[in-house]
Amino acid sequence: QVQLVESGGGLVQPGGSLRLTCVASGRTSSSTTVGWFRQSPGEEREFVAAIFRRGSSTHYADAVKGRFTISRDSAKNAVFLQMNSLKPEDTAVYYCAADNSLILSSIRNGGNYDYWGQGTQVTVSS
Repeated sequence: QVQLVESGGGLVQPGGSLRLTCVASGRTSSSTTVGWFRQSPGEEREFVAAIFRRGSSTHYADAVKGRFTISRDSAKNAVFLQMNSLKPEDTAVYYCAADNSLILSSIRNGGNYDYWGQGTQVTVSS
């Protein structure tokens, strides 16, 4: 089992920045992939970013590429999502997800992740 706790959401003006944190506990390993997903009311959950297997590679949705950065601190079992140049369309609940057995081709599909956090609200508005 893996437990995930997100933090760092809030209200920010367009163009501003936020950093989300996901702290994992339980059975994590060098094979653990951590992803960030988001969901707005009435919309499907969508992939945002992922760090594959303890940082061997990072991956982004086209909508956030160049603005968001995913990183991890293995010593703290934490994964961060630095979000810059935020836009109103980034408003959503952001979820951290983890899985210990993903292959690279499956990391963008939330249905492949076994463990999820409770979510943190990000609102971009003036």
